[in-house]
Amino acid sequence: MTQPTPTQLEPMPGDWRRALAVVAHPDDLEYGCSAAIAAWTDEGRDVAYVLATRGEAGIDTLAPEECAPLREREQRASAAVVGVSEVEFLGHRDGVVEYGSALRRDIAAAIRRHRPELVVTLNHRDTWGGVAWNTPDHVAVGRATLDAAADAGNRWIFPELTEQGLEPWNGVRWVAVAGSSSPTHAVDAAPGFERAVRSLLEHRTYIEVLTDQDPETYVRGFLTGFTRAAGERFGGKPAVTFELFGR
Repeated sequence: MTQPTPTQLEPMPGDWRRALAVVAHPDDLEYGCSAAIAAWTDEGRDVAYVLATRGEAGIDTLAPEECAPLREREQRASAAVVGVSEVEFLGHRDGVVEYGSALRRDIAAAIRRHRPELVVTLNHRDTWGGVAWNTPDHVAVGRATLDAAADAGNRWIFPELTEQGLEPWNGVRWVAVAGSSSPTHAVDAAPGFERAVRSLLEHRTYIEVLTDQDPETYVRGFLTGFTRAAGERFGGKPAVTFELFGR
């Protein structure tokens, strides 16, 4: 029995100027998304990052109070490689981020501050393609980001934000989910690939506890495999994929 041909991916929309990427941890964007971000900033688009945590629970050999500032520094350096200068940390506790109104409010506030047309987040589903279990932090932040994109435009949800001077923002046109097992769109990864490699390598302390391989060999191999596999549905070009939700 022949298998159906996978649906080809569409190019991401290009008629926007500002994007906000909202994820749980340092390095979440670098594992597969930063090549797209590098391409966008090359085109003169503004991209800002918001991270729910500082990644303080991510390294077993480092206590959270030591780990947090180190991972924050690595994330800021990583973002700079792909042309992103605005990086915010919301201060939720790494590993136990809870979906709920507090998280939605914090993300809605960030959306009102940055006023993006495109919001990017990470896979919010229970698994990575049915193969590996996703972490609760990714699920909570991804789901809250989808909801906060609407919350940000409603003045009667979280009215305290308006009192703080953050006026409602109804300008979010799309939410793009990276790492989805059901992608619909893609960005050519080739122009930003080398910067994506360097960007992920800025998380060297974290990478060195993940693998015994040389960090550059590990990073280059991971990103090459990831983008080549995606390219099979994008005209053979290495790609970064997104599941795109319009609003």
